Amino acid sequence: MKLAHAFKNGKLLKNVPLKWSNWYFIGLRLAVASLLALLVILFLLLHQNEADEQRSTLIADVLWLEQSVNFELEGTTEQVQQLANDLTKARDKHALLELRSQYLLKNSPSLKELVWLDASAEVIDSVPSGKLPRLGYNEPADDVLASRQARVIEMARKLRKPIYTDAYQTAEKFQFEVYSPMFESGQYQGSLVSVYSFDELLQQIVPWWFAEKYQVHILDGDGNQLASKSKIENLITTISYSIPLDPPGYGLVLQVTAYRSEGNLVQSLIKTLIIALAAIVLVSLWVMRNHIRRRLVAEQALRSEYAFRKAMEDSLTVGMRARNRQGLITYANPAFCQMIGFSAEELIGGKISSAYWAPDETERVLTFQEAVIEGTAPREGLEMRFMRKDGSLFDALIYEAPLIDADGVHTGWMASVVDISARKLVEELARQQQEKLQFTSRLVTMGELSSTLAHELNQPLAAIASYNTGCLNKLQSGNFISSEIEAALVKLGVQAQRAGRIIRRVHDFVRKSEPKRAPCDIAEVIIDSIALIESSAQLSDVRIVLVRELQGNSPLLLADRVMIEQVLLNLMRNGIEAMRDTATGNRYLTIVLKQLDEQIEIRVCDRGSGIPVAVQEKLFTPFFSTKSEGMGMGLNICRSIIEFHHGRLWVEDNPGGGTISAISLPVEQL
Repeated sequence: MKLAHAFKNGKLLKNVPLKWSNWYFIGLRLAVASLLALLVILFLLLHQNEADEQRSTLIADVLWLEQSVNFELEGTTEQVQQLANDLTKARDKHALLELRSQYLLKNSPSLKELVWLDASAEVIDSVPSGKLPRLGYNEPADDVLASRQARVIEMARKLRKPIYTDAYQTAEKFQFEVYSPMFESGQYQGSLVSVYSFDELLQQIVPWWFAEKYQVHILDGDGNQLASKSKIENLITTISYSIPLDPPGYGLVLQVTAYRSEGNLVQSLIKTLIIALAAIVLVSLWVMRNHIRRRLVAEQALRSEYAFRKAMEDSLTVGMRARNRQGLITYANPAFCQMIGFSAEELIGGKISSAYWAPDETERVLTFQEAVIEGTAPREGLEMRFMRKDGSLFDALIYEAPLIDADGVHTGWMASVVDISARKLVEELARQQQEKLQFTSRLVTMGELSSTLAHELNQPLAAIASYNTGCLNKLQSGNFISSEIEAALVKLGVQAQRAGRIIRRVHDFVRKSEPKRAPCDIAEVIIDSIALIESSAQLSDVRIVLVRELQGNSPLLLADRVMIEQVLLNLMRNGIEAMRDTATGNRYLTIVLKQLDEQIEIRVCDRGSGIPVAVQEKLFTPFFSTKSEGMGMGLNICRSIIEFHHGRLWVEDNPGGGTISAISLPVEQL
């Protein structure tokens, strides 16, 4: 057996066996040989990997591009269908078409024209010009295209959803159309036709970096090219990938072809670095051979002392933990590891140095550690709670003392930890019981949804009942005219639709789906809200005044119209009720609309008795109400709605007496 030399306390030790070091060097040589073999294999496979990587990247980019096209077409189609639905309800249909069409054409360059057809497929209006060649309207007339248009219109009417047409060629380019049906009271009223250009679609969707890497083509079912985009022309291509383009469908294919990649400087550099690294490793191994041998001999000499110390550590029942002056754990004995459930490897190095502290003990821990650093820690130790790896808690008594090394240098602190959880069992059980009670109380808040429905439906249902009673009284008296009954029924229908929208919003909230935010004129929302509550205000002898402090037209807000309307109605209703004891001549509810920088502010000012400061702090708390019959959810719901719109809701005193409920909403770029 080979022998080596080792040193201990300045004396030379002989006859140290090197059995393990021989095996170590044999394994090292085998590892170097394996490394060289792997390098050869790496160079052979690198080219193939490059090709596979390029194809994988191509497929991923094509899927992304196809998804972008789908998002663009489906998103624009949904907006056009919504416009078609709104046209059937609008009073000034042509103005609405002009306004909304300009917005759609501006935000979707691939959309070239919007055409409004009646039930007989005759053009009523178009934006922008109506002179763009379209399916079934070419000159001279094309019976085939006209027949195709008729089939698409019939499909849209029967299926009641937008229908895409096949691609067709105009004088210079290919395009397709989408027919969005329009229904009023279940009767087909026509279609809103959106005309798209394939060339413009690619120009909009395909980014510059994509075009510099690939050639993009849209092909029909026969392989004919309909549109293409590329920054580089007439270059040799290598691989391509095709995917069906649906919508519009009809066998259309999105084909993307990658250009042949030139030499990859990075990969060439990597090859060079690998070869250089292999050479450096071989030289370094030869230089470090004797050093590694001496190190192995020294480690062999320390094993016996380590075994002695480990036996002593394993016999302790008190947890021991050492940390350096930076707070990182440098040592943990088995007893301490068993207490907290972490292994020594997980603890040493400080990666989870605070993982075993109870979350509610953080401040006490920091205070205690500061006292230890300053040398003012209590000699009798400190009682605190630890957390095991599985999340369970236990009580422990911890002592800290300075850790001094062999040179007399203060290197850190040694802590002794004693598990005292047995004597704390009763307190722990009581604490757990308290947590269960708190959890049970939190479950009670699940009644919020039912409270929300009851609170928000109260006004429209009351209005419906009132209008119904009025109609019955008129009919029973026999003294009425049809216009009175018709007006009441129209208002009743509006309230029923509003109640339906409220139920739909509550249902959407239960499903955890966010409300729909769309551009809306905040001034119109306020006017509509006033119209809904004006009758109630008149019964209370309250006059509602709208003050618009705006320069020019009010800006469009990106908001959910129904939700903002509900907030305004709630605040106005509270203002009306607050003026019950106010003199009749002074019952004014003022709605102020103004713009401050990038914020729109709405202030609902009443002349009631005001709200005490102590009550103002609790107004938005769930289930807190100043009314005997109130449920305490209205203002809390209002604040949640405003915060959803990135706004703010607060109350303040009215200098003229009463209360001001203020809403601030950001003017977002549409």
